[in-house]
Formats: sequence, C-alpha cells, structure tokens
Amino acid sequence: MAATPTDRAEAVTERVLGWEPGHGLTVMAEMSGGPAGSGGGAGGAGGVLPAADSWLVADGRVRALARHRERFLRACAETVELPHGQLAAFWQDMTAALPREGAWFPRVELAPPGRTPLLRLRLRAAPPLTSEVRVWAEGQPDPRAFPRRKGPDLDTLAGVRRRAAAHGADEALLTSASGLVLEAAYSSVMWWEEETLCVPSPTLPVLAGVTAAVIRERARRARIPFVACERTVADLEGREVWLVNALHGIRPVTAWTGRPMRAGAATRAPEWREWLAGITEPLPVDWP
Repeated sequence: MAATPTDRAEAVTERVLGWEPGHGLTVMAEMSGGPAGSGGGAGGAGGVLPAADSWLVADGRVRALARHRERFLRACAETVELPHGQLAAFWQDMTAALPREGAWFPRVELAPPGRTPLLRLRLRAAPPLTSEVRVWAEGQPDPRAFPRRKGPDLDTLAGVRRRAAAHGADEALLTSASGLVLEAAYSSVMWWEEETLCVPSPTLPVLAGVTAAVIRERARRARIPFVACERTVADLEGREVWLVNALHGIRPVTAWTGRPMRAGAATRAPEWREWLAGITEPLPVDWP
C-alpha cells in the first residue's frame, strides 16, 4: 500500500512506514490516540533501536534537518553495513513523505536486529510545545549503555522521565559517577555564568545535540563567551539554565524539584527562543 502520510490525519496520530530499496515507503501500522510524548521512547518499535533521530515539523518547516540527517546516517554506519546510497534514498523518500501541514514529531529508525524493513519512519503528531521546564534535581546516575548514540537507550530514558514526573517535574538531570551534570533525559543542558554560555565538557559521555550545536554557532558568530566545563547539579543553583532539544527548542528551567534549589531568572531565554523559532526552513525537495 503506497504511503500517503496526510490521509486521515485527523484520526491517525502515529503511522509507521517501512522502507525497502526499489519499493520506497509503505505503511506498516497506524495508531490513533494522543500525540507523541515529548521525549520519544522506543514506543512500540518491538525492541531496542540501534539508531534513531527526531525533530519538529511545523507546517512544512524544520530546523537543522541536514544536521539530523548527518547524525542519523553516522549512527547507522556505526551499527550496520548498509550502502550509503540506500541510506540516502531512504532519507529522500522520508523527506518527501513528511506532511506539509500541521505539527509533527517524526522519528527515523534503524530497526532492531532481525527485524525488517531495516529503515523506518515513525510519523507522529507533535505533543503540545512548552516554553519552560521543571527539572528533577536529584541527579540521576546516567543509566545509558550508548550515551553518544541516540536510539538504544530511548526506553531507559523514558523510565527516567516517568520517575521525574512522579516528583512533579518535566525532566531529570543525568549525572556522571562523580556527580557531574551530563544532560537531561531528552535534552541537552546549557547554562549561563555571568556573560558566558556554558555546556558540559565534551570529554563527558554526552549526546551531540543538534539544537545545542546550532545555539553554540550563534554564540560564536555573536562573539559571546562560550566554555565547556564540568559542574555539579548544585553549581547550577541560581543560574539561568536551559534545556534544549529539537522539539521544544530552548526551555529555561523555572523550578527545581527534589532538592532545595533556586532557579535563576530567565533573562536571556526569550530573545534566544525568538531567534531559534525564526531560523526554520521549508522541507527540502531534494538532497544532494
């Protein structure tokens, strides 16, 4: 059955499409109900995903899709032998299948070992977007097996976020064995120290966040001081802290739960959020 992602969009909130060489995308499953969760656990993938990537599509516009493509293709290359031409053809067909109307949170997937088709598109209605975030500040020891690759630990991170919700929070901070801040379950962490924008050191086991990279580039162009460093959760008290990802963009931390910590005023976030919202581009027709 040929893939037509915008058909019956009012009723279908998630559609799984498999891709095969010479056949393109075909519908494997359809589900109705609420929109995708803002994090994105494996969600019915039928096993651990070796690689995955996701982003927001709003009325046919997207941010930094080429960076998501690069990250996903690199992750696939690390885990399975697939001709680059097949990966490129999948990405071309996947992009063409994305709806040009409405808000969507699609995810590309490399299927679990032994499953076919190997490459999939999970087309999901986007959840409500939020402009701020409450964070569980207990500092969860990093449970990921593959912290530098998105996919294998999605279900594990979904469990972390459920525990955060039980403590009145939207997200949870992951920490190293020595208590250093790494990232949140589904977001990169950035913060301000005076006029300097800070991120965790790249020597720590952190995922290369696409949105964080876009923000760092703007800081560099604007000659805003930027530093990668090591900080504990307690070191973030009173500072302007952002959680950033491809779905919500920049969300300042407005409250910490689980320990007595004061959230810093979000003085810079509104201008940066406006800038980030303004750099989306139309979905491309063709890829080089």
